[in-house]
Amino acid sequence: MPSPASDKHVPPPLPEPLGVSVADSHTHLDMQSGTVEESLAKAAAVGVTTVVQVGCDVRGSRWAAETAEAYDAVHAAVALHPNEAPRIVHGDPGATSQPPGAGGGRPRQGVREPGGDAALDEALAEIDRLAALPQVKGVGETGLDYFRTGPEGKAAQERSFRAHIEIAKRRGKALVIHDRDAHADVLRILKEEGAPERTVFHCYSGDAAMAEVCARAGYFMSFAGNVTFKNAQPLRDALAVAPLDLVLVETDAPFLTPAPYRGRPNAPYLVPVTVRAMAAVRGIAEDELAAALADNTARAFGY
Repeated sequence: MPSPASDKHVPPPLPEPLGVSVADSHTHLDMQSGTVEESLAKAAAVGVTTVVQVGCDVRGSRWAAETAEAYDAVHAAVALHPNEAPRIVHGDPGATSQPPGAGGGRPRQGVREPGGDAALDEALAEIDRLAALPQVKGVGETGLDYFRTGPEGKAAQERSFRAHIEIAKRRGKALVIHDRDAHADVLRILKEEGAPERTVFHCYSGDAAMAEVCARAGYFMSFAGNVTFKNAQPLRDALAVAPLDLVLVETDAPFLTPAPYRGRPNAPYLVPVTVRAMAAVRGIAEDELAAALADNTARAFGY
């Protein structure tokens, strides 16, 4: 019988507090255990004083906006996750059978009836309405995900992504991108549509060469706990070359818990573990990196 310390359901211990407070630029409090108050208190105790709560569908985006209105430490981002668009249009029963995994997305139970393009338009209209709210600082996570959605879902994803880009620009909000196995197409569509002034690659998953492309375009790159994984040298190489003023940190909690706690529940209070690993990659002091991360996140989301 495993000991409690190794139990994958036991939350990791609180890390040593950061000397300079930072923000978790991307989290899903609605998918984590405990109350919002408990999550924010644990995070604040270790120097994570701000979180960006990210919606993945209409219901989750409404919750994000309501939560951000209720708590000063929370800002909201609203969107239809890339995997949500084909579910709305086609019903997409294949996408309901497994959890979302890295990069977020809300688990589904059962099969959704196809709604067609009209249903997608209706959902996008609600995202547009929410994006106008002052506590909503970002439009996302949107983008492309070719890992869980097959070729039949690409058209719906792309239409949804282009619509979110338009909303972000018109509403003057940051664009938060989910890019999984779709680097070239994401960059192409951003170029074709014209990216918003503030664009964030959430859970950055490209290599060093792509980081240089993002840097030239002025895109923010947000690194999650997977930058600590043993097999993630390409991510660390990307972090090493990314301009310091374009780097963010996130949990994507409850996913992507950093080493040595991989496989256990993630939460905003674990940001310091990733910050320290990032500082080691950059070869700079922890406080210097934390100060840059705090400033960058505030600039990226306009708060």
